[in-house]
Amino acid sequence: MKKQPVPLPVTTRAEALDRIKTAMVEKKLTQAELADTADCHEKTIQNLLGGRSVRDQTLFDVCMVLGLDFHGLRDAWHGESVAVESGQMPAIGREGGIAPVYMGAYARVAVDHYIGSYLTIRRSFALPDTVVAYRTDISWDAEWPSLLFQERDRPDAPYAHRGRLYIPPSSSFIHLVSLTKGAMRMIVVSQIDRAGEMRGIITTINKQRASLIPVSTAILYAQRETFDNDTFGELTPKHRQYAEYKRLLDETVAEGYARLVG
Repeated sequence: MKKQPVPLPVTTRAEALDRIKTAMVEKKLTQAELADTADCHEKTIQNLLGGRSVRDQTLFDVCMVLGLDFHGLRDAWHGESVAVESGQMPAIGREGGIAPVYMGAYARVAVDHYIGSYLTIRRSFALPDTVVAYRTDISWDAEWPSLLFQERDRPDAPYAHRGRLYIPPSSSFIHLVSLTKGAMRMIVVSQIDRAGEMRGIITTINKQRASLIPVSTAILYAQRETFDNDTFGELTPKHRQYAEYKRLLDETVAEGYARLVG
């Protein structure tokens, strides 16, 4: 594949704005989606796209989402000229094979082994002596270079999450993060092992009675070619696979993949 050239430097606010709008089109992001992903108000994005003054933090967040050079756009936005150095984020974003720096700058070739389907098990947030089992698919998103996860076959299907994988280069744990209109859910699990398993902890918000409260529990992902021998749904001790699923969760805590304090 022919390598695309590094874009010419931007020197004016109009050129910086054009670069932002072009990146939005390339990534097929609406104003609302950009605001959601950059964790800011949609009105702020409207001001930005209208060429009005915004905080540098807003420019930074937008550049991180769109894979653009923050320093170059910031200087152009404020009327300062700056040369674009080779090897900055625009080239990375367009290549389609490397995630943004804020997600860990991982290359697709280095994370291909994560792609696939996983049996996902955790304890129920509301029901005692109940294990919840469902499917999670992980794929590569070429439009926004990064690993994407999608939950499927949950007993509470309307609450299934979809998000992205953040993989720090110097950590033995990775993060599955979903973000919707400021509401974040994070799952921290060990990097996938030779058995195709990832273990850790999930932290989210759960409705209990009349209120929503933060909850955490151990979680396990086990890579599967097929799910013929697995059961999805809410499993109680009466189910034949309950004991096995509970054992895996107990091992997750006992072996130090997650620690529940208190």
